[in-house]
Amino acid sequence: MAVIRENNILETIRMIDEECLDIRTVTMGISLLDCADTDIDVSCRKIKEKIRNKAKDLVKTCRDISKEYGIPIVNCRISVTPIALLASVSGGDCKKYAIALDEAAKETGVNFIGGYSALVQKGTTPGDELLMNSIPEALACTDLVCSSVNIGSTKAGINMDAVRTMGRIVREAAELTKDNNCFGAAKLVVFCNAVEDNPFMAGAFHGISEPDCVLNVGVSGPGVVREAVRQAGPKASMNEIAEIIKKTAFKITRMGQLVGTEASRRLGIPFGIVDLSLAPTPAVGDSVARILEEIGLEQVGGPGTTACLAMLNDAVKKGGVMASSSVGGLSGAFIPVSEDQGMIDAAANGTLCLEKLEAMTAVCSVGLDMIVLPEDTSAETISAIIADEAAIGMINNKTTACRLIPAIGKQAGDTLEFGGLLGYGPVMPVRNVSPKVMIDRGGRIPAPMHSLKN
Repeated sequence: MAVIRENNILETIRMIDEECLDIRTVTMGISLLDCADTDIDVSCRKIKEKIRNKAKDLVKTCRDISKEYGIPIVNCRISVTPIALLASVSGGDCKKYAIALDEAAKETGVNFIGGYSALVQKGTTPGDELLMNSIPEALACTDLVCSSVNIGSTKAGINMDAVRTMGRIVREAAELTKDNNCFGAAKLVVFCNAVEDNPFMAGAFHGISEPDCVLNVGVSGPGVVREAVRQAGPKASMNEIAEIIKKTAFKITRMGQLVGTEASRRLGIPFGIVDLSLAPTPAVGDSVARILEEIGLEQVGGPGTTACLAMLNDAVKKGGVMASSSVGGLSGAFIPVSEDQGMIDAAANGTLCLEKLEAMTAVCSVGLDMIVLPEDTSAETISAIIADEAAIGMINNKTTACRLIPAIGKQAGDTLEFGGLLGYGPVMPVRNVSPKVMIDRGGRIPAPMHSLKN
């Protein structure tokens, strides 16, 4: 028994040291519903006080756990109640909320705060409209604030008025931050079927059905999965590869469960979920694309890519569920182009195109993530890309999303640099065929038949 324990310890050390295994984020969700006030300045003061009180020890606690257990915890983050709900009570200049969130996040030491958000899948309130229209300036005048808007769901259909608005908002967010690599658009996600317990930025928000305060953990280990597949060799069958991925995901999830439970105990805050998502970084080997290529593709984007990704995503979820009764969030495989060196390489040489990425999003965790578009991509085209992605989520009853960055001043074939975990992205060509008439129709795409379940 002692030998087994020792082997498990050594295996974990190897995965951390050599295969980029880490806790990608510990995210504290905080409800701000009790901070609503008809006076926006009073509401902002309440927000800052509550975040300071709840999250004052978050970063220190995570650092202590990381040091004691030898487990890298890369990010500490906060998610809050969708701010549009508070704006519906207070009215006023929504940017005040963004500034309050930014100041509170900086005081607590976290690296991002999410929840400058609106849920408009079935229609908009005055607060939703105030917040949505403020997003470009709010993201331009803050450093740590992330924003998201849910424009569709399987139950409600797709709000095409909101889709039209968000195409313009994405474009304006990039334009207002063009001197900072269009970073505003990189902090904005447009969802269909958004989940309430997602710990990953930029789309994290604290759902209204969540507790007053909760800790969610996001684990990532593409390098670990890739090495496990490599060791299996080229003669292993696809079902054997799936089993290997499932067992590897089990081990990764157990580490997330340990960190989440321990952080919860020390902070006196309920533990929510482990989100096991293979979220890549620009680090060598920390790539979902490289896993797919290890399975047997010459390069991601070629024939067979969607099938391999479907198997990977499913096996990761099965392994996570075996390891914890608290698996949630988005759990699966992320395919952000700018954050994954394998995706970058495939996009740069043309093997991976926007249409193939869209097909892949039908079977991955999220959707079109960190896609850099040419400067001349119109707001209507951005809206149409969002609508296509939302349709995949709506029909398949899954979460899909778009994080699109119009690269102001750049064209297809150029590169946009972000740095850090966001890496860099090749500007991908977009078909120059206008969807303006369709987008200008507005209205709603009705919910599919299978939404009528009760």
